[in-house]
Amino acid sequence: MTSSIAAKTRPLPPGIFAVLLSPSERQELIKTARRAAIDLGFENFPLVAGISGQSTNESIRLAEEARQAGADFGLLLPPSYWAKAVTKDVVIDFYKDVASENILPIVIYSFPAVCNGVDMNSDVMSTLAQHPNIVGVKLTCGNAGKVTRLTQEYSHEQFSVYAGSSDWLIPCLSGGGSGCVTGIGNVFPKSVSRLYALWKEGKVQDAMKLQGLVAQAEKACKEGIAPTKFAAAHFAGPPSGVTEAEAFWPRKPYKPSPKCMQDWVVDVMQHLVEIENSLPDVSGLGRAK
Repeated sequence: MTSSIAAKTRPLPPGIFAVLLSPSERQELIKTARRAAIDLGFENFPLVAGISGQSTNESIRLAEEARQAGADFGLLLPPSYWAKAVTKDVVIDFYKDVASENILPIVIYSFPAVCNGVDMNSDVMSTLAQHPNIVGVKLTCGNAGKVTRLTQEYSHEQFSVYAGSSDWLIPCLSGGGSGCVTGIGNVFPKSVSRLYALWKEGKVQDAMKLQGLVAQAEKACKEGIAPTKFAAAHFAGPPSGVTEAEAFWPRKPYKPSPKCMQDWVVDVMQHLVEIENSLPDVSGLGRAK
């Protein structure tokens, strides 16, 4: 499979990473997301699922489980438990071995903060991009230089480069990137999509203004899983009928945000509520907007 993720999805790819769920829960979540997309008229809406394991065999198994559940792409972190042993050759062989199984097209996940400091430079990514089944990268490392270097070598159709958060979506796009995969998309998805649309429509000043608002809101997500989970439940939960208390907290061993943090999250995100509510819902073919 040689076509990139950018050729198959909008610039806000729907991701299901679910590191705190059991294997059966992950599969059920992918199936539920697939059914929801179909119900909304998006029969071919691509889903990106986390398939990261510490061994090659584990990652291959997770890829197969994700494929069976309905995922279209696999998002894969590098191995990291024995970080000092994770050399350039280890990383390259790991990704190539998983990708060569041709279970799912692979998206590289660059996130050193959760990988014991393991980072991949743009040369490693460029080498991996030559594999026909490695189709993109999510740069949660926040390195804009990787965007410009990779997009100079590969077109969007060959290899897609995504920002790992929406607080630098416009810088990523201006460097030739394809879009972003972002935590705040779980809270204000229409606002992030609108940000992308403004840039593509050439409305640069409007895009930069909204970029600033999105960046201010996204700083709450930078504080970790608990504030992000609280924000999603607080802002997006009630319209979806999700109001039970446990929806607001992360799973153990992680702790709920203290009240002062909750108040701060609401304060820094509140300015996007009016924008989000003013934007139309999106539906697929055959569905009214």
